[in-house]
Amino acid sequence: MEIHPAALLGGSYRVRRAERDDVAPIVRLLLADMPASDAVAGTPGANPLAPYLRAYAAIAADPANFLAAVEDSAGKIAGTLQLTLIPCLALGAATRLQVEAVHVRADLRSNGLGAAMMDWAVAEGRRNGATLVQLTSNARRESAHRFYQRQGFDASHIGFKRVLPPLP
Repeated sequence: MEIHPAALLGGSYRVRRAERDDVAPIVRLLLADMPASDAVAGTPGANPLAPYLRAYAAIAADPANFLAAVEDSAGKIAGTLQLTLIPCLALGAATRLQVEAVHVRADLRSNGLGAAMMDWAVAEGRRNGATLVQLTSNARRESAHRFYQRQGFDASHIGFKRVLPPLP
């Protein structure tokens, strides 16, 4: 995926490819928004970031994926999202842009940053050949659902998940 950094909200925020050092602040942002009932028990041991760092390495190595670090003017993580291009045979061989893990730091919500991030994501999808943008949202995040609807997304499908236990 060929993604270019972009200025958001009049240059106050910058989107860039996340780096390894961004993993810890991004994980803190994700966990802060996670409904308590969905919390996953941390991996015991000396490095609780280890599974996240492995996931980051896989994302960073895959050209169909882009993990965004959105920085504020002080260089701190203000938001994040992950983009994945998915070529499909369905819908006339459409390329889909999957948007995942859209999160804005709590102190920056309701100022247009999330909308600017989504506008940027949609534009990047188009630039990379996507003809459809899709996302999922936790059923309990009702304010996120209202946000996505304001961004022009329709709740068109019912999603299903199956958690797989670790292999012995």
